[in-house]
Amino acid sequence: MEALIEEYGRGSVMHREAIEGLAEEELRFKQIIIHVTDSEILSTHRLRKVLAEEEPLLISFDQNAWAKDLGYDLLDREQHLLLFQFLRSSMQTILGHLTVEQSERVGVHEDAGRFTFKQLLEFRIQHVRDHLAQIERVREYFIDVFQ
Repeated sequence: MEALIEEYGRGSVMHREAIEGLAEEELRFKQIIIHVTDSEILSTHRLRKVLAEEEPLLISFDQNAWAKDLGYDLLDREQHLLLFQFLRSSMQTILGHLTVEQSERVGVHEDAGRFTFKQLLEFRIQHVRDHLAQIERVREYFIDVFQ
């Protein structure tokens, strides 16, 4: 569990490093950053619910509707990087005092069923890994095409 908590805590640094040197205007990267942050908003809420409530219902969101209807192209990348950082930071004290019993607490996702806190935390880490890999693939594509 310690390794998970440590990687979770490094997520915002990894996120920022992945886009270092990229133009703010690059919409593909901006959409990824904002999506990851929006997902983190909901996921932080879910993690807290699982720790504070007895088998809470965990609500999903329509990520495509959020991207379309919230105007991701108009939103500020830096604000979302900071928001992601603050969300992750806000969980560090809680995670630093997490007990084994708390890591086994359960929430019920409306679409996917029962998850332990530990499984939800693992999912958050994997979600960021997946999008960092996506950013790297897009970056490599642009390097190959435009050089």
